[in-house]
Amino acid sequence: MGKRRGVSAVNVVFGWLRQQSNKVKIALGIIISLILVVLLKFTVRNHNHFFIASELIHAAGILILIYKLTRQKTCSGLSLKSQEVTAIFLAVRLICSINMEGDIHTVLDFATLASTLWVIYMIRYKLKASYIKSLDTCYNYYVLVPSAILALIINPSTSYSYFHRILWAFCVYTESVSVLPQLRLMQNAQIIEPFTAHYVFALGIARFLACAHWIIQVVETRGHYLWLLGAGYFWFPVALLAEIVQTFILADFCYYYVKSVMEGQLVLKMPV
Repeated sequence: MGKRRGVSAVNVVFGWLRQQSNKVKIALGIIISLILVVLLKFTVRNHNHFFIASELIHAAGILILIYKLTRQKTCSGLSLKSQEVTAIFLAVRLICSINMEGDIHTVLDFATLASTLWVIYMIRYKLKASYIKSLDTCYNYYVLVPSAILALIINPSTSYSYFHRILWAFCVYTESVSVLPQLRLMQNAQIIEPFTAHYVFALGIARFLACAHWIIQVVETRGHYLWLLGAGYFWFPVALLAEIVQTFILADFCYYYVKSVMEGQLVLKMPV
């Protein structure tokens, strides 16, 4: 009885949300996100842990894909192009991490890159018959070329070489749009099976944590980083914008994911 009441209440909430305009939905999403950021700010002392948590959740998402590919023997619903873009930005970030940091982030990047390359191998060769190429219509150069051009124009001012600064900016920008081919494929397919949905939801959570780190930095410095715009230093504001863009790109999917889970639906249906 209690479970039925809970499901009924969830249906009422989501039914009310469906009736609201897009402006109201966006406003509610922003308010909820800000509340979560405030909670994270006061519950996590070392805010650098957000990045570590983000990378761990991304790695967990890859493990979900590995389970899908090895147990179900199908790559249906997965975007090869999205995985290739992910491998590119991870490889670039690993190069930067080895030369600039050499810490836990390097280990996590290496593990995630190796796993992503294995997923690409499985899609390209072992499970090629189940790959739906006709639905994977977002070409890689749509996201790679703009990211490269922006990295040449806007990159961080650090003590490292100009080449490494461009690489770091490129991986930040590319990561922010790497999920676009996957979302495009799911939009074309309309129906998303559970493991693919779990993977994309994990990416959404990972990006939210990374975005929360940047937002908290702005708050703690009382907007100092944003005032750098006046001095002609655009790197931090643009990097923050890239994180926010990726978070909002995934927010719509996460809404439908949570809705489906709360309603007990195993297959997620995307709106037309």
